[in-house]
Amino acid sequence: MQNHIIDAIGMLGAFMVVLAYYLLQLERIDPKSLSYNVINLVGGIFLFFSLCFNFNLASLVIEIFWIGASMIGLWKYWRRPAVSDHSTS
Repeated sequence: MQNHIIDAIGMLGAFMVVLAYYLLQLERIDPKSLSYNVINLVGGIFLFFSLCFNFNLASLVIEIFWIGASMIGLWKYWRRPAVSDHSTS
């Protein structure tokens, strides 16, 4: 039973990473947005978690880099100055 839960978490992670990529390709999400980076980060973490139980070195390495890239994206998102609307009527 426990293995099914671990597999489900890994599959959810894979779905999230692929979903983020599809949304990006369909131009429905901005690659600099909070949502894109959070979806990628959570998906990467879920995949990393499943790989801790069903080990595959190559996949583990790519997930570490995927998580790192998502964290860089989030860091850059939070460092950007807030955009305000100063339109005049």
